[in-house]
Amino acid sequence: MLNSQTKMADVVAKNVTPKAVNKTMAYQDKLPRLPIPSLEDTCKRYLRALEALQDEKEHAATKAAVEEFLANDGPKLHEALLEYSRDRDSYIEEFWYESYLSHSDPVVLALNPFFVLENDPTPDRGTQLPRAASLIISSLGFIHDYRAGLLEPDTVRGTPLCMDQYSRLFGTSRIPTDRGCRMEVHSESRHVVVLRRGQFYWFDVLDENNLPLLTEREIQRNLQAIVNDADKIPSSEVARGSIGVLSTENRKIWSGLRQMLSADKHNKSCIDIVDNALFVVCLDDTSPQNLADLCHNFLCGTYNLEGGEQVGTCTNRWYDKLQIIVCADGAAGINFEHTGVDGHTVLRFAADIFTEGLMLLARSINPSAPTLFHAKLSPHARSYKPPRGHEQAHKPEKIDTTPKKLEWNLTPALRAGVRFAETRISDLICQNDCQALEFKGYGKNFITSHGFSPDAFVQMAFQAAYFGLYGRIECTYEPAMTKAFLHGRTEAIRTVQPESVNFTKVFYSDATASQKIAALKNACDRHVKLTRECSQGMGQDRHLYALYCLAQRQLRNKYDSEPNGITSSPPSPPPEPARRITKLPSIFTDPGYATIGTSILSTSNCGNPALRLFGFGPVAADGYGIGYIIKDDGISVCASSKHLQTRRFLDTLKGYLLDVQRVLVQLHRSANERPAPFVDHLGILRDSKTGRPIHGASDESSEDDEEVAMPGYSFFDSGEVAKLGRKKKSPFADIGKVIPFPEY
Repeated sequence: MLNSQTKMADVVAKNVTPKAVNKTMAYQDKLPRLPIPSLEDTCKRYLRALEALQDEKEHAATKAAVEEFLANDGPKLHEALLEYSRDRDSYIEEFWYESYLSHSDPVVLALNPFFVLENDPTPDRGTQLPRAASLIISSLGFIHDYRAGLLEPDTVRGTPLCMDQYSRLFGTSRIPTDRGCRMEVHSESRHVVVLRRGQFYWFDVLDENNLPLLTEREIQRNLQAIVNDADKIPSSEVARGSIGVLSTENRKIWSGLRQMLSADKHNKSCIDIVDNALFVVCLDDTSPQNLADLCHNFLCGTYNLEGGEQVGTCTNRWYDKLQIIVCADGAAGINFEHTGVDGHTVLRFAADIFTEGLMLLARSINPSAPTLFHAKLSPHARSYKPPRGHEQAHKPEKIDTTPKKLEWNLTPALRAGVRFAETRISDLICQNDCQALEFKGYGKNFITSHGFSPDAFVQMAFQAAYFGLYGRIECTYEPAMTKAFLHGRTEAIRTVQPESVNFTKVFYSDATASQKIAALKNACDRHVKLTRECSQGMGQDRHLYALYCLAQRQLRNKYDSEPNGITSSPPSPPPEPARRITKLPSIFTDPGYATIGTSILSTSNCGNPALRLFGFGPVAADGYGIGYIIKDDGISVCASSKHLQTRRFLDTLKGYLLDVQRVLVQLHRSANERPAPFVDHLGILRDSKTGRPIHGASDESSEDDEEVAMPGYSFFDSGEVAKLGRKKKSPFADIGKVIPFPEY
């Protein structure tokens, strides 16, 4: 265990990332660095992003602030940023981690996203423990291949992507301190922690060469032993000893409680086991009854009182690490700590372990069938049998993989801390609403057949639905992945543009169908261009934020960041006197900067056939968090909010999707209308194109127009909605109680 933050940063820099000689990191040294846009271009983009979010007076004030910035402090800060970035992998990376790690609110709901995996089609994995065992063994294969350098690197259309984030996916923990948080990365982690009814258990799963120590069936037996032990605890006692709820606290409060917990030597060993674990597996004892419950369970756990005691799954979590969550009915998903990894990275992991589960099923039927990963059973495994002719004179020592329970020494103060942490997370759950829509009317196939980008089409749907419900336009955010660059993360797409605003107003007017679709096409084309620019690092948010952070450092006369356990950057020299600023530039104090930084609609597209749903909490108190997946023949949307009409918003979205489908179908039919049939000289009714006889009565309306059912409101007859207002090993071998377990 590392005690020094500085040591931690050194270890991460030297040991965590695999050498670039392996397949996984083959392109790492060839990746370009994230470009710093020109100051003028950034300011132009900034003004354009705000144009539709401000009235004339507000926009004029913002323009004046931008002009002053360009004439005075802007060039100084831009030059300072160029100098700062000279010997760094990314100009934004350090500021990015500062932003995440200085966040003092609870990470649950505010930071951690979730994935819900599709159900495993394997009949034997339709229940909890087989599903969990399958996901664990597949995860071990992924980890082995990553650490061995055998994992195929990520690419997009042949372009290699940065693989740096995978070094922070496993064995990583967010640690609260009295000066913000830091990250600890344990690159040699070889065990997992399992939670059941708030109780903590652990067992080793990998040997020193990262080969699995257990088969899938053996993992399932371990899990069964854990469930049997945890389920003996009376319901009234579950919440009282559920240490995991402390990770849902405000980070400063959690820091104090963690120090109190670690003051006891035994507790310190227990918490080290949790921090060092590859990941946490949460075995819930309930099954969600509907889509909303499903989303709630993976986002923040469920709220359920029995006799005044909390027995919901909210006590069965540890939010400072990657969590694989499996419900009693086998529904499974992932909740992940977002600081070091983005959705694209976790999506690759989720998709691969889901796929590996299917391939392992095929191998059980046909032993010659391929699998995704290359992790053979360790020679140290209890059930290992060497190949014929390769028997060893001295058999490798077997590694103990018996599950052990972590038992905590809780003082009265810690018990009170657990109690109040539980009541606070319970309040948060009650204050947040999470709903899902699985729209099956159409999906990517229909959208592309009409010439639209699926993502742009759905983004316009969010703006149109919000406008249709509230009569106003608000700041909307979508991340664009910048992993084509070294240590790339994301750039912000500010999707509200003049073209999108024009579309929403035209759509909710008495304009013709062709005018509405033309406006939609124009808005989608603009969104596609904007997305491409942002993916190339040509956005405004990250650049302006880096300038803002440099300005703050100059004003504090402090030029080095706090150690964070991730970056290990050289110290920043103070700027020359001529390049120093004396006050925060007005561009950052102007209300426009706060407007663009407040995402009322925070959206993200994370599509993959392995996923059923994806979501996260709202980032603004009066906004929505919207995760969506565009499938071939459907669109899945998970929306969350605090005290807003989340269900009604999704119903309005569904109504819009059906409305716009009707308009598209109407236009398509009118453009491809068949000429009327004719009667020949013999009085025979014939098809005007083929000349073939038409049997049956001549009826001009024989081909009925299909009406698309529209639940809820339709705005085609609602007049000018646009006129409505707009508001602004293991060293832990002897730690833990051995629980009853049948011999292999």
